[in-house]
Amino acid sequence: MNRVRILQSLYDFGPLSRAELARVTGLSRSALTVIVEELVRQGLLTQEAARPSSPAGGKPARPLWFAPDSPPLIGVHLLPGRVEAALVSAGGKVLTKAERLFSAEPDAKAAVEALVSATAEVAGAASTTPLGVGVAVGGMVDSDTGTVVKVALAPELDGLPVGRTLQDRLSMDLVCVDMHPRAQALGDRWFGQGRGRSHFASVYTGEALGVGLVLGGDVHRGPAGAGGEVGHSIVQVDGEPCHCGQRGCWETLASHSWLRAQAANRGLPGATTLGAGALSRLAAARVPDAAELLGEWADNLAVGLVNLHQVFAPGLFILHGDTVAGGEELRSRIERALHSRIPPHPGGPPQVAFTALEDQATLLGAAGLVLSRHFNTPGPTPPRHTPPEERTRHAMP
Repeated sequence: MNRVRILQSLYDFGPLSRAELARVTGLSRSALTVIVEELVRQGLLTQEAARPSSPAGGKPARPLWFAPDSPPLIGVHLLPGRVEAALVSAGGKVLTKAERLFSAEPDAKAAVEALVSATAEVAGAASTTPLGVGVAVGGMVDSDTGTVVKVALAPELDGLPVGRTLQDRLSMDLVCVDMHPRAQALGDRWFGQGRGRSHFASVYTGEALGVGLVLGGDVHRGPAGAGGEVGHSIVQVDGEPCHCGQRGCWETLASHSWLRAQAANRGLPGATTLGAGALSRLAAARVPDAAELLGEWADNLAVGLVNLHQVFAPGLFILHGDTVAGGEELRSRIERALHSRIPPHPGGPPQVAFTALEDQATLLGAAGLVLSRHFNTPGPTPPRHTPPEERTRHAMP
């Protein structure tokens, strides 16, 4: 248990010196030294270069971090027509990637071969046996069985036993499968702006909307992996029809489909492919109606965040997907719209941040599925003393 506490504290707040680890974990220096020395001998941890001495003097500290040759992780993203896989170091660095395309077939044979081939390629690049494989799926998943339930744009994947397939074909002992937004949240939790936080929401934006909620340090899952389909929460009872069959879903007001339809109605250039980056540039260039549309879109995005805040109060919303290309102007508009719709709270208003993981969040999150299962702990180790503040706010080095 103390070994897990040390490793988890490094993921949450590291790199850390022995003295900092002792403060964060509450372990005695003698107990910590015994465990750390064993982890170093096993090749899991290494001592980095000494930090400069503090003004008060003393021996320079040598931070502990994960060794380059410690057992890596494999992250896989299964999408309609495409599989992406990555070998990820224990410290969260993508070491190598592979991609396979596949055609739609009723029996999903092409998808299975692409999944196995891409995963096998990155596994073959590992110098030591990977700790396990995590798979993020762009659709509904039964995370208990590792089976795809439904992928709207790729019905041939429905019912595909992803977990069992990789276990059988590649002799992988640990295979974890979950839906894309929850895996994305784990990317934030282990390697991004969610490090060291017990509560936050990871929100995907673009063609669709989804959320992964981290509450009490653990990703929230309903029975058999249900939940996360926040794009289909109702925000307007008599609203526009949604492709899911309901009316007034959040996606009908805040996805690309709404944005592009509105851009076309207003005669904005490039309306059929418009995204956050292009719209922000049009607004900055004072193209008529562009700034107004940017503000409306920010308001509509904020509506869904308001509902999440009122129920779960995650404190931090980390946005992924297309909105990130909108830059600080869009981020600040969303945050202001969010703050204007919620009452004051003693904990202060929630923050809105754009991911710093860019296009690797899902692959890192899929790898994070393995870490969560491996540690089997609810979340960040509660520090006995407050750790260095900046380490809880920034992405992994």
